[in-house]
Amino acid sequence: MIFRQLFERESSTYTYLLGCTETRAAALIDTVKSEVPKYVQLLDELDLQLVYVLDTHTHADHITGAGELRDATGCKTLLGEEAHSPCVSTGLKDGDLIPVGKLLLKAIYTPGHTDDSYCYLLEHGGQSCVFTGDTLLIRSTGRTDFQNGSATAQYHSLFDKLLTLPDHTWVYPAHDYKGWQISTIGEEKQHNPRLQLGSLDAYVDFMHNLELPNPTLMDVAVPANRTCGK
Repeated sequence: MIFRQLFERESSTYTYLLGCTETRAAALIDTVKSEVPKYVQLLDELDLQLVYVLDTHTHADHITGAGELRDATGCKTLLGEEAHSPCVSTGLKDGDLIPVGKLLLKAIYTPGHTDDSYCYLLEHGGQSCVFTGDTLLIRSTGRTDFQNGSATAQYHSLFDKLLTLPDHTWVYPAHDYKGWQISTIGEEKQHNPRLQLGSLDAYVDFMHNLELPNPTLMDVAVPANRTCGK
C-alpha cells in the first residue's frame, strides 16, 4: 500500500493519499482546493490513477478540491448522502464499502460535528486505521455547534462506534492545530480529555459551553463545498 499524509497550513487540514501497489488505483480523503496542483503532481510522480475523492463531511473551514480533481482526472467524488449535495458521484451510506484497487475502505456514519459526518476505516496487511474527519481529533473532538451538529449524536458516534474499534487502530484526523500527526484508538481512550467525561450529560454540557468563534471561511466554504468546491 502507498500512503501519504499531506498538510495544508492555512486551515491545518490533513489530506490522505491511499494507493494500491498492485493496481495503481488511488483515493484522496479531505482535499483542499488550493493544493490540487500538488495532488496531481504527486499522483503523476507515484504513477497512480485517482479513482475516488472522499470528504468526511461538508467542511466549513476550507474549500474541497473534489470538483477540480474530478475534472482533471475523471475520478468519482464521494460524500455522505445526508449532505444532499447534487454534485457528488455517489452519496454514501453507513457500511458502504469503497474499493480502491485491492484496498477496501468502509464508510462509518458518525454524525455530531455535522449531520453528514463520516469516518473511513481501512484494514490492510493485519493493521487497521480510521480516518476520523472532525469527529475524533487527537486529544480533542470536533465542535458540534453548527451545520446541524449535535453533541448528543457525537457522543454516540464516539462511544458506540469509533471507540469500539480495536485499541491498536491508527487514528488519522482531518485537522490538527498542535502538530500531532497520528494517534490510536487506545491512546485516545486513555489520554483524550473529552473522552474522560463520565456521561452523555457531562459531554453535552461541556460541548455546549465551548463558545468558539465561527470558522473564518464558513460563509464561503459551506456553499462552495455543497457544489464540490466549484
